[in-house]
Amino acid sequence: MKDQAEKLRQSMLENDANIGRSIAVISGKGGVGKSNFTTNFATLLAKSGKRVVILDMDIGMGNVHILVGKSAKYSLKDYLDGNLALEDVMFSTSDGVNYISGGSGMSSLMDWSPVVFSRLITGLETLQKEYDFVLFDMGAGIVEWSLDLLTSLDELIVISTAEPTSIMDAYSMMKFIHLKDDSKTFYILCNRAFNTEEGQDTTKRLKTVMERFLEKEVVVLGSLPEDPVVRQAVRQQSLFTTLYPDAPITQTMHKIVKQFLNHQVEIEEVHAAEKSNKFLSKLKSIFSKGRE
Repeated sequence: MKDQAEKLRQSMLENDANIGRSIAVISGKGGVGKSNFTTNFATLLAKSGKRVVILDMDIGMGNVHILVGKSAKYSLKDYLDGNLALEDVMFSTSDGVNYISGGSGMSSLMDWSPVVFSRLITGLETLQKEYDFVLFDMGAGIVEWSLDLLTSLDELIVISTAEPTSIMDAYSMMKFIHLKDDSKTFYILCNRAFNTEEGQDTTKRLKTVMERFLEKEVVVLGSLPEDPVVRQAVRQQSLFTTLYPDAPITQTMHKIVKQFLNHQVEIEEVHAAEKSNKFLSKLKSIFSKGRE
């Protein structure tokens, strides 16, 4: 009997250990290259042996499928409406990354029926069991329904450029989310930096204001340079990490992925004793409280 109990306990631990991380890629303003980062980042994660799925949540403006030269005939909304199974709204890139379009007409979680919300939870739970990373490519800024989601996710990657307005918008967004949940892990990245110094100055400024005004530590992933191969890849509806493997920006992206994965190992070590699906638990709690 004791052996059976031990086997059951071990099985439960193994199931919890297989829960994928839910991570949003966000920006305070549009035009910072968020989706381009997400698709290339996901591709290098996949090439490193990780199972990755992207949920394109830039409602009505999603372009992940365009960046990878594919199509997205169906969306997450088709699944939530009960018209299609989860696997029917999922598409694959040639680099081994799966993606799901968000579709249009998304509203606050509080406006959803219990049946639709239940399908969302079931779908996300399935994705977390099948993938190591579930990446949510969010639209710029925050709307009511995206805030519900962002305050539930495990971690957030915040993209900024060196422009003062972009830095301020990125800080404002992190502050808004932090005040909702001060346990949130933030990664910061400067995109389209003119040079190394500009990129370092941008991430340093963001890191400093977060520590000074919110007493919040953030993880600096680094910066990506302005590189003409990015535009060339977009025109060919492909990824710069695939078309230009030796380009400086691709090599930098490899370093960023390595930095991210190293931090994931640290997270696993710190929270090894408290494995649980916090993402879905928080999402359920927000939905329940909002309907009381």
